[in-house]
Amino acid sequence: MLFEVWAPNAEERVTLWLEGEPVPMEPAQGRAGWWAAEAPARDGSRYGFALDGGPVRPDPRSRRQPEGPDGTSAVVDHGTYAWRHPWPGRGLRGAVLYELHVGTYTREGTLDAAAGHLGELAELGITHVELMPLCPFPGVHGWGYDGVAPWAVHEPYGGPAALKRFVDAAHGLGIGVLLDVVHNHLGPAGNHLPAFGPYFTDTHHTPWGSAVNLDAPGSDEVRAYFLESALAWLRDYRLDGLRLDAVHALADSRALTFLEELGAAVDGLARDLVRPLFLVAESDRCDPRTTTPRTAGGIGLHAQWNDDFHHALHTATTGEAQGYYADFAAAPMAALAKTLSRAFFHDGTYSTFRGRTHGRPVDVAATPAHRFVGFAQTHDQVGNRALGDRLSAGLTPGLLACAALLVLTGPFTPMLFMGEEWGAGTPWQYFTDHTDPELAEAVRAGRRREFAEHGWRQDQIPDPQSPATRERSCLDRAERAREPHADLLAWHRELIALRRGEPDLTDPDLAALRIAFDEQGRWLAYRRGDLLIAVNLGAGQAEIPVGGGGRIAAAWGKVRVPDGDGVLRLSPESCVVLAGS
Repeated sequence: MLFEVWAPNAEERVTLWLEGEPVPMEPAQGRAGWWAAEAPARDGSRYGFALDGGPVRPDPRSRRQPEGPDGTSAVVDHGTYAWRHPWPGRGLRGAVLYELHVGTYTREGTLDAAAGHLGELAELGITHVELMPLCPFPGVHGWGYDGVAPWAVHEPYGGPAALKRFVDAAHGLGIGVLLDVVHNHLGPAGNHLPAFGPYFTDTHHTPWGSAVNLDAPGSDEVRAYFLESALAWLRDYRLDGLRLDAVHALADSRALTFLEELGAAVDGLARDLVRPLFLVAESDRCDPRTTTPRTAGGIGLHAQWNDDFHHALHTATTGEAQGYYADFAAAPMAALAKTLSRAFFHDGTYSTFRGRTHGRPVDVAATPAHRFVGFAQTHDQVGNRALGDRLSAGLTPGLLACAALLVLTGPFTPMLFMGEEWGAGTPWQYFTDHTDPELAEAVRAGRRREFAEHGWRQDQIPDPQSPATRERSCLDRAERAREPHADLLAWHRELIALRRGEPDLTDPDLAALRIAFDEQGRWLAYRRGDLLIAVNLGAGQAEIPVGGGGRIAAAWGKVRVPDGDGVLRLSPESCVVLAGS
């Protein structure tokens, strides 16, 4: 077997330690900084690399870390897994995404346990599961965004074999699988990359410290490292796409950006595999160039999260106005109408939160609506609250139903956060399992300090390191059979089925959407082809002039279809889809 490692920091030698025995490595011909050695190995063989007689470190491109980020690596032979289900792929248009955290989706917190509930998601109508990051991190439980070893699968989740079983099971049910990957930083513990080469640079600084080296000397190999990691997930695990974490934090001044390179490489792999693959960016830039095709001067990613839609929907339903919600809370129904019809609220407008203008307009005539992912809740928007409280902690079932209607009948690719479909009563809090006591205390103190500045008592903030914080965040499936959860679950199932059955609801033409609203009356209505969608978020009856009649295709609460006066009447906190109106 050929072992290779890029280690330009080595001054004299690199040694492969394979099953406890040293194997000298030689500089690779024609590949500056690379070292290579041939040695017999098999699936599961343990190995690592020592530079200039130093400590044995895991392989930067390790596919498995059985003892965690600081242990030796293990060989993974991807050919040993026998895939059971052929898979032609499933594209983004018409998709309904479901964000899932393996460690709290079940009490067991493993990929195999999560796979046991995929049938529930298929019945719900979910087309793609989006797994939160799986790369190894210290300890057992965590969000995954402090991972290291970006080619490997966290061992407590089940390791590489368990991910293959999960993907195979999902594909057998017709469900695609995306993986959330983090290219903008690595975790503060277990990161051995700096010992090997210039993976990071002080040319730029990020909220996590030195930036990943995408444009300084040595960056060609660093870009290849992350690009090839992304392709490996799609190829070796048969994943259908990747969600790219916080691409606005990728410091990259080169003419050809890393994101463009990645997009082109993924498109090429899709052609080779003859199945659709897609990249979904998380970006706070409100920049349509993120998904504009490369041939038109854009970056060419396939979709991006639409935080502006979330913020507008959140303020309209909750009334919250702190922080970045302030801009949306001034006129929440207008903000909601703008994001539904124009995608971005900040499209060159002034942002009080940022203290400057922000964003760029979307060309709605040229940009397919499914390139934006719309949601009412995500891991970020729940977990980064002081108590990790979901919308269900403060909203009535009626308002939850209205939020679901706007997400699932709106123009964007809809996404649910696990448990949202039944209005889960469990919080989803920030939790860690750092094994370094100093780091653990720093995280704990930082969390408490952050929220103390916003008026919370420090003893109110959940301890991220406490096992109870993770336990509280695990879903309680017994809720699904109780009210109001059972009704909300049925409502989500009904709306997803309606979306699947009505072509108007997956029409990508943003320019065709017609919308009206009343700020004081707190109602909003829009037309999508032959369908009229209306919500009343207010405490009083809404009277909405819509013209014709129509039949009720789906409704929550009391609805009176228009009669001779052409007025649709909705009871408080209710919503409806009218067909043929």
